[in-house]
Amino acid sequence: MAKKDKEFVLREIRDKKVEFVRLWFTDVLGFLKSFTISPRELEEAFEEGMGFDGSSIEGFARIEESDMVAKPDPSTFVILPWGEGREETGAARMFCDILNPDGTPYEGDPRYALKRMLKEAADLGYTMYVGPELEYFYFKSSSGAPEILDNGGYFDLTPLDVASGLRRDTILALESMGIKVEYSHHEVAPSQHEIDLRYTDGLTMADAAMTYRLTVKEMAMKHGVYATFMPKPLFGQNGSGMHVHQSLFKGSKNAFFDSRDKYYLSKAGKSYIAGLLRHSREVCLVVAQWVNSYKRLVPGYEAPVYISWARRNRSALIRVPMYKPGKSNATRMEFRCPDPACNPYLAFTVMLAAGLKGMKEGYELPDPVEEDIFEMTAAEREERGIDSLPGSLGQAIHFTERSALVRKALGDHIFDKFIANKKLEWDQYRMQVSNYELNKYLPIL
Repeated sequence: MAKKDKEFVLREIRDKKVEFVRLWFTDVLGFLKSFTISPRELEEAFEEGMGFDGSSIEGFARIEESDMVAKPDPSTFVILPWGEGREETGAARMFCDILNPDGTPYEGDPRYALKRMLKEAADLGYTMYVGPELEYFYFKSSSGAPEILDNGGYFDLTPLDVASGLRRDTILALESMGIKVEYSHHEVAPSQHEIDLRYTDGLTMADAAMTYRLTVKEMAMKHGVYATFMPKPLFGQNGSGMHVHQSLFKGSKNAFFDSRDKYYLSKAGKSYIAGLLRHSREVCLVVAQWVNSYKRLVPGYEAPVYISWARRNRSALIRVPMYKPGKSNATRMEFRCPDPACNPYLAFTVMLAAGLKGMKEGYELPDPVEEDIFEMTAAEREERGIDSLPGSLGQAIHFTERSALVRKALGDHIFDKFIANKKLEWDQYRMQVSNYELNKYLPIL
């Protein structure tokens, strides 16, 4: 495969007759931002970057320090499988690194936060690999009460699953952009679906996750329906998660694997898992960042609530899939509380930070819990030392705001902006009077 550098990009744009180039980046909350340039501007973009006003981007600069520079990363160049303006017009995209006017990395860029944490791992000799499972819903539109497209269940096929064609088109679009797909299927809830991406390094996967979310929405729009990554859009049904499989490699060797251990986990692997367990309440706000995220994280709907690990037990927060002989490189852990509406750059950053902290300080991994934790009484959980994740956005803010680990991982700028935004969201939510309250209390109080 040809190296994707500046010359490759310029040649592809000329040969494929690309007329528009979208420059992509994300704000602190993980919303995709973009502006479009013509191919004739690319030389300057590669050399100096393209200036823009960052004061209107959530979590970026204040008015008095608004000048920002977006510098495209040629390794992320792909031609988009949907048109720009006229249907036949070609468009391409590249992710950008956000810089200060003097050319230094901008501390408020989520992509930079992840790159910084990945470098910390690399300095220790490790490469982080990630494989997320992103779930989502198809509805008839984005307005009013959600209207489902089907009543299918887990792994159901047509005619119950009327969105098979939608998933097929989405997968073809992803594969055309070099994003490898492992599985796709109908999920447990009506009109709920999942497409799993094949594992790759952390930065490539964060870029892919952002591309995935837009692609799912673009393909849905093309079919006249609406796709949402809202964690819990339907009351009484399972919500959408983003289980994140992760491992560390040293060169071509999986650093989590040890053939002599009864769980086939190395000391590094055990300490990494222990780090995520110990700091899970601190990172929860970043991996489940919305008020609605905590409507999903409740007992009874397969979403993890209790802080424990297991191999078979899917009620645990972390699952370590069983080792298959000859598949040592597949050794990994699955963190199950993130949802697909998070900022993947920041989510991967804090997960890696927690795992590395456990490795550096030699955290001890507790015994696995293979019993169904949902069936335990509060006293039984307390006796086993099983704590719970935050039960609301407000509780999550409480844990994260006091976390030295998360502040260090994200940097002061992103940390402060993120916390301030979440406090505002929580305050706005608390002031609302819901239909539940009106229906329950108005007739009796």
